[in-house]
Amino acid sequence: MTDTTATPRTLSTLGNETLAALAAASPEVALPDYDRLGLSAGIVHFGVGGFHRAHQALMIDDLLGQGLARDWAICGVGVMPSDVRMRDALLDQDGLYTLVVKHPDGRLEARVIGSIIDYMYAPDDVEAVIERLASREVKIVSLTVTEGGYNIHPVSGEFVLDSPPVAADLATDAVPITVFGIVVEALRRRRARGLVPFTIMSCDNLQDNGGVARRAFVAFASAKDADLGAWIAASVAFPSSMVDRITPVTTDDDRAQIAETFGLSDRWPVVCEPFLQWVLENHFTAGRPPYESTAVQLVTDVEPYELMKLRLLNASHQGLCYFAHLMGYRLVHDAAADPLIATFLRAYMDREGTPTLKPVPGIDVEDYKTQLIERFSNPGVRDTVARLCAESSDRIPKWLLPVVREQSARGGDVGLSAAIVASWARYAEGTDEQGHPIEVVDRIRDRVMASADGQIAREHGSDPHAFLRDRDLFGDLLDDAVFVAAYDRALGLLHTVGAKATLEELLKPLN
Repeated sequence: MTDTTATPRTLSTLGNETLAALAAASPEVALPDYDRLGLSAGIVHFGVGGFHRAHQALMIDDLLGQGLARDWAICGVGVMPSDVRMRDALLDQDGLYTLVVKHPDGRLEARVIGSIIDYMYAPDDVEAVIERLASREVKIVSLTVTEGGYNIHPVSGEFVLDSPPVAADLATDAVPITVFGIVVEALRRRRARGLVPFTIMSCDNLQDNGGVARRAFVAFASAKDADLGAWIAASVAFPSSMVDRITPVTTDDDRAQIAETFGLSDRWPVVCEPFLQWVLENHFTAGRPPYESTAVQLVTDVEPYELMKLRLLNASHQGLCYFAHLMGYRLVHDAAADPLIATFLRAYMDREGTPTLKPVPGIDVEDYKTQLIERFSNPGVRDTVARLCAESSDRIPKWLLPVVREQSARGGDVGLSAAIVASWARYAEGTDEQGHPIEVVDRIRDRVMASADGQIAREHGSDPHAFLRDRDLFGDLLDDAVFVAAYDRALGLLHTVGAKATLEELLKPLN
């Protein structure tokens, strides 16, 4: 009898000492073809996750492969308890990780990235982190700390000085625990030592992210030391950027697939779509890597590109996720393949999102919108609806509500945007259309759920607009009669006929 049992593939672990063996065992995997010894970290990055590793770290790896930027490698820094896992994974693998591009036809393209050469977890030794930032070799501090990580009030746009972590860092002789406290202290030391300040480069999904970062760090520094705040405002560059690549959360299934397909044992690989765009303002304090030798697009004005991305891609993700969840979808590509959802998203983009954009040099916006639906529909990526639904209170005010306000000001359509807000309110009630609980993930979860499910309304009498009455999220939007009427209609439909029929009703006048 023939033994048909498949022999398990021998797995290669990632590390500096295993790269040569990996090249022989897995020739289909692209490996760093440069000597990692002698690299220096000119960039310190706060918030190392999948997004950063599919974008900024990849571009530096491209440069290193060209024999360039050997003094622009990356040192990652974590400040949150959740960053411990990333510390352990990267340090265990000498900073190496696998980037896997998932193509729509099912093809996987694997590459090991070597541009991250160190990782520091600030609570382990915050003094060492500060001194690293204050050292002469560091010229850029980059950030992917999430949309809510800048501690900016969503309506006033001001830095919140009395949030507990920030208030603790502002105390006299405090040992810093926030990114603001750590970075500002490092800048203080650089000024005292006569060193040129580093550039602070935000790569988060925020309109004018460079301006937001500037506002946050200058406000913190000014509250700590007025002279220091003025020096940072005058001396530090805060370039804006727009980075676009769908990068879902890495799952155990991804790890298993990478092990089976490529023979790699990777504690924390990154999976992403083929599309990649990084538009970066060419404004730096102390030099920069030769990004022009990569796919990075250096420009003088990022705003047209960031508006396109935030108001078409990011806002459309919000337009998809709540309706999709209520309709029973759990994977984004399944939802995007539903003609009803796809038609709704394209209608939002055409009627409400696009009119608020500026001309985008070098981009055909109509093709971009068509490509977005195709990207959402990529079955290889397996992005989850839950990921898009998370942290809505940080996302809706920054990505969608600016569209509402601009459209309202010009007398334009806001009905589909209002329906997206209503779908969030319905989702935040915490129970789906089958009566099953919804796990709402949000930094102010209790607050949004209490206003969505009627608890606040019951406590203050009948109030159908309790959700919209949160001025920290919605400002004066409740005073916009056209928006409120559209919101009321959509929410009423969601409660009476469900998400699918609601979309059908919303689209009837547009057919």
